[in-house]
Amino acid sequence: MRINVHSNTKTTTFKLNDSQAAKEFYAQLPLHIEIENYSHNEKIFYPPKKLSTSSTPAANAKNGTLAYYAPWGNVVMFYTDFGSASGLHELGHAVSGDEHIKNMSGTIEIENAD
Repeated sequence: MRINVHSNTKTTTFKLNDSQAAKEFYAQLPLHIEIENYSHNEKIFYPPKKLSTSSTPAANAKNGTLAYYAPWGNVVMFYTDFGSASGLHELGHAVSGDEHIKNMSGTIEIENAD
């Protein structure tokens, strides 16, 4: 499963893993959704429905990691290395355009790329 994230005329493509949370996220596409800055290394947004984290691996987040933070119900795109945190689960990783994550802003479009 691959997705494209469009923001400010740039595209980042992620390859999703085979986890339950990644499948549930993929099923919610396409999305037009507001993205927010969080901390100094990530962009976040809240999908319409919370994701199940059963069979979803813990994240060791690096630049380009797509993750789900279960306690808050938000999806996270990392643009610098982070590491791990309780409740942070990996959904996939960027296969192209990871350099665009840091500059994403406003409403982004997320669509199926398969």
